[in-house]
Amino acid sequence: MKRLSEDQISRALTNFASNSKGCKLRPQELLDFSNGIIDREALDSLAGQSILNPRQFDRRTVVAIAQLAALLESRNVEMDKPLDGKIAITAFFEASTRTRLSFESAVQRLDGKVLSVPDGQVTGVAKGESLADIGEMFNTYGDVVIMRHPATDCIEEIQRNLQRPIINAGNGSGHHPTQALIDWYTLLKWRPELCQDDCPEDRKVHLGIIGTPGSMRAVKSFLRLSLMFTGAVKKITLISEMADPVGLDLTEPIEESPIPIDVTNDVQAVLPDLDVIYVNSIAFLGDSYRNLDSRSKLQENSPLKKDAVIMHPLARNDELPECFDETDHNLYFAQAAGAVFVRQALLIAVLNRLDRLSGV
Repeated sequence: MKRLSEDQISRALTNFASNSKGCKLRPQELLDFSNGIIDREALDSLAGQSILNPRQFDRRTVVAIAQLAALLESRNVEMDKPLDGKIAITAFFEASTRTRLSFESAVQRLDGKVLSVPDGQVTGVAKGESLADIGEMFNTYGDVVIMRHPATDCIEEIQRNLQRPIINAGNGSGHHPTQALIDWYTLLKWRPELCQDDCPEDRKVHLGIIGTPGSMRAVKSFLRLSLMFTGAVKKITLISEMADPVGLDLTEPIEESPIPIDVTNDVQAVLPDLDVIYVNSIAFLGDSYRNLDSRSKLQENSPLKKDAVIMHPLARNDELPECFDETDHNLYFAQAAGAVFVRQALLIAVLNRLDRLSGV
């Protein structure tokens, strides 16, 4: 039997990691669009930084993270062992499947190590310990902390004593910055021209967001990053049953954005004009979750454009029926498939290990 070369094995492993259904994306197309150049200056600015809120990014940095993620997805960099000797603490005080596992996969595939808190009730919190005291302990245990918590003010609390970089993996109704980076990595692979300041008019997109950004952290963060792509997004339509779906965090950036933004509660009427439909069902209100109203759900006969794509941060409920899974409208599985590579790119930059990667 003929033995495969290391390059063939690497390509096979990369292809195996792709999504099983829906639109398949090629990270190499994004790299080719930038002539294989990675913006090191933008990535170097993240060294030692905590990742808390999408406001701390600009379009250039988002594109640079996407470029590095595409490189990581395109070739086997595990031999470089860029996170060798580093320990990541994944502290999840709220339920998670994709976010926790993709972060842990990202670290371990790059030869780092993980200390995991899969449930906050197994920590001293169950005894009344404060997040500030837990942060003090984390200083000794790891090099970076990745935390999800149901309290919106959890980041400020743990940072009272924490001296290590922290990556916000979701804080109540606050933000989910790494999910927004994954979302835009997916869009830039799907249509690399969106990287450009002067994207051709026929390649610009009309984004439709079904949900309530003010109380949906993934939607809020996605919208916040989308406002930075003024040369690529021609219009944004928010589809929500709430009279004021935006919330205070987004009021000012929306008012300052040159991108036209409409609000409607009629999803079926606006669907035929949308290039990208971003759906999320779960709103965090106070201390509990609420699902979308039935009027804001996609249906099998929804009037989508032929080449429109659907995005969803998952987990989904009945707002996104499985009938779309086998179609090219399905970009949400490709979204999930890219999560490991975006989080790898971010960890390498934050932990200042870019020099460990050959060819970067």
